[in-house]
Amino acid sequence: MSRRSAREAAYKLTFEYLFYNKGNDTTLELLTLDSSLSDDDKDYINRVYEGIQRDYDKLYALISRHSGNFTADRIYKPDLAAMILSAYELVNEPEISAAVSISSAIELVKKYSSEKSNTFVNGILGAINKEVRG
Repeated sequence: MSRRSAREAAYKLTFEYLFYNKGNDTTLELLTLDSSLSDDDKDYINRVYEGIQRDYDKLYALISRHSGNFTADRIYKPDLAAMILSAYELVNEPEISAAVSISSAIELVKKYSSEKSNTFVNGILGAINKEVRG
């Protein structure tokens, strides 16, 4: 279907990961059963989900460094999930432009989080982008 749907699936997996602190193959399988997802979309979901699990501590520390007075454990979980996903893309997926990654995170936050979250998330991801991509 589109990278948007694949990114939303990766977001949902990341959100679940925040609560259980381990991967869930059942949820991964259910989300990738969507017949509207292309093979490339499914590869993206698997690659990103695996990478987020592998690099979680590094991504969490990266977000914490840029979250000002908030420690990452105090960030609203829907916001944190979007930031982890985008931070992963910024660090590990150079073919995805920063603008696309950050605006996609903002769209997810607008859909799943509070009204004021998009500004907060945008600021942190902008700072992360400057650090990792210059």
